[in-house]
Amino acid sequence: MNRADAEEMLANLLLQLEEAESLSAGAIAREIVQIGFRCERCGDCCRGEENSVALFPFEIREIMAAVGGEGWLDVAEPPLEGEWDIEGNFHTLEWRLRKEGRDCKYYSEEGCRIYKARPLLCQTYPFYLEEGRLRWSDCRGLGGEIGFEEAQKIADLLKRRQIVEIKEAIDLIRKYEDFERGEPSPYGMCIVHDSEGVHEIEWSKIPGALGRRLRRSGSR
Repeated sequence: MNRADAEEMLANLLLQLEEAESLSAGAIAREIVQIGFRCERCGDCCRGEENSVALFPFEIREIMAAVGGEGWLDVAEPPLEGEWDIEGNFHTLEWRLRKEGRDCKYYSEEGCRIYKARPLLCQTYPFYLEEGRLRWSDCRGLGGEIGFEEAQKIADLLKRRQIVEIKEAIDLIRKYEDFERGEPSPYGMCIVHDSEGVHEIEWSKIPGALGRRLRRSGSR
């Protein structure tokens, strides 16, 4: 991402931020009431290989404070989508909630173990905003009865999530340090770019991640 591209992206994001801040949460809430939703506590959104929860740094800290005794990489892990530099380092953006096997590590049959500190994405599921329009993912709870007060809570969170996502993207771009692209290598590091800057992580601290990333790249 060169400087010209970054400036263009920043300009677009600043416009999106203005639009997000002007959204009517009340209108979103009324639409949620029409669609209907009631969580069935099925846990489908917490399980499965395809489910992935994006995390921002402040959310990671909130989870760390809620559970106690866990470090950053106990809570979050780097996504395996990204690019390699000429020194063999792998670069990726932001963080994902850590999983154990196919499922979120904080999910149990009794429910979410971090419910009060769960990320904004989890708090608003199955709904999300796309260019200011309400969208939703597949969910058993869709169509269920929901009152306006509860719908308003979700709408407020959706608006907040949209604003947070844009602000995080703005900060990420402002702090982003570009690099010369290279080939996959088992000898570099994992480098995460987020809204707080650059984080260098030894692959040994995220067991199994390097092997999975190299297999995706078709490298040994």
